[in-house]
Amino acid sequence: MTYIRPKFRHPELPKNKLGYSVDYYEGALSTLCAGCGHDSISAAIVKACFEMNIEPHRLAKLSGIGCSSKTPTYFLSNSHGFNSVHGRMPSVATGANLANRDLIYFGVSGDGDTASIGMGQFVHAIRRNLNMVYIVMNNGCYGLTKGQDSATADQGSKNKSGNVNLFESIDLASMAIELGATFVAQSFSGDKTQLLPLLKAAMKHPGFAFINVISPCVTFNNNVGSTKSYDYVREHIDATATVDFVPEMAEITTEYEEGTSKKVKMHDGSYIALSKLAQGWDPLNKLSAMNAIYHARMNSEFLTGLLYVNPDSQDLHHIIQTTDKPLNELTKAEICPGSAALKDINLGLR
Repeated sequence: MTYIRPKFRHPELPKNKLGYSVDYYEGALSTLCAGCGHDSISAAIVKACFEMNIEPHRLAKLSGIGCSSKTPTYFLSNSHGFNSVHGRMPSVATGANLANRDLIYFGVSGDGDTASIGMGQFVHAIRRNLNMVYIVMNNGCYGLTKGQDSATADQGSKNKSGNVNLFESIDLASMAIELGATFVAQSFSGDKTQLLPLLKAAMKHPGFAFINVISPCVTFNNNVGSTKSYDYVREHIDATATVDFVPEMAEITTEYEEGTSKKVKMHDGSYIALSKLAQGWDPLNKLSAMNAIYHARMNSEFLTGLLYVNPDSQDLHHIIQTTDKPLNELTKAEICPGSAALKDINLGLR
């Protein structure tokens, strides 16, 4: 059996503004279980990058260990990629971002890779406001090791073995907001209509953009009693808003009733257009976002959509005042300014 994607495509496939058809953004054939939600997320990433006219070589995809961390193989084969040690992807992303600020950094992780072994890494990437998109493909179990409950499995949830989880779950979205993430969203792998504009907006956000996506494990956590199964999520899903992403300089054609819509302007002139559904929720207010998540959990609902965004975010490069150029573009004169400049630096440290 081969996992190489066939090269033949219909000659009339539509092309984006760069002249690429969607197959240029694909990767290898997936080796994940048939029906895995992760494959739906990969397909949404492919479509988002194609429609955003992103040159694949301007994007770096990074991951750790787990079913989710295999997925970068299945999208954007013409991009840079790095598969790191379990839970350590944020460190690699930080180093790469500091070396070359001009790339789009796309981190893919799982609930084990982030909420367990990688928790410390995740926390510090947030507080530094690293400019990256960080996706957690969250299925509440460890699929590579036969379905044990992960740290995001809900208390009282039952896994395929019939065991009930006795412990409180870690709510990654609430944690991200509390720690200072400047873009926080949740979605469902089965809702591509919602996930697509969230991905586009996250890639345009200047800072740490976190998207927690419930992605059911069809092999080990799609049973009756699981709160991460397809059926359970579909029955308990609730959305903050209907979401649209409007690129820079494009005409806004979507119309909403007065008092129910909100347009959040991004730093480059693009917009996130929101038709509000959730009552008392303001995506620009941390406390409002936290309350909305809390009330949804109390009602056993999974709240999706854009939860919180700070459009005035300043990323790590602005915070520590790094050079505007990627390190590989600096000249010798810029790297070694001479003994006089070094003397001034040393005097400033006394």
